[in-house]
Amino acid sequence: MKKLIALGALAWCAVAQAQLPVVQLSAGIYLIKAEVAADMSTRAQGLMFRKSLPLNGGMLFIFDEPAIQCMWMKNTLVPLSVAFMDERGVILNIEEMQPQTEDTHCAAAPALLALEMSKGWFAQRGIKPGMKLGGLEQLRAH
Repeated sequence: MKKLIALGALAWCAVAQAQLPVVQLSAGIYLIKAEVAADMSTRAQGLMFRKSLPLNGGMLFIFDEPAIQCMWMKNTLVPLSVAFMDERGVILNIEEMQPQTEDTHCAAAPALLALEMSKGWFAQRGIKPGMKLGGLEQLRAH
């Protein structure tokens, strides 16, 4: 019975994740398709239980207000990199995160946004703090 409940919970998570809006962002010359987590429940779920991410896919977290935001990897199965950004989309810092850990990874300054991608995605493309992500203006239009 416990296995059936666990499978049901995982199936519900997959359905819930599939319904998130997707935005196209850019980091330099690279295009990103990011699912948007803009409320408490979708931010709390994040990328938990995912077994993989598309090559240029990730998740954009939009917080209620700029603050020292922190992430952890409990129940997250894939290693990730997270770029914390200010309200203009300027990268403040990038943290590397290991799967299934409860270590906290925090913004270096008040952040309104965070973008999670596969571990190493930013470094492999030369994306660094101080660079600005494009495409965020479409979020303000809604």
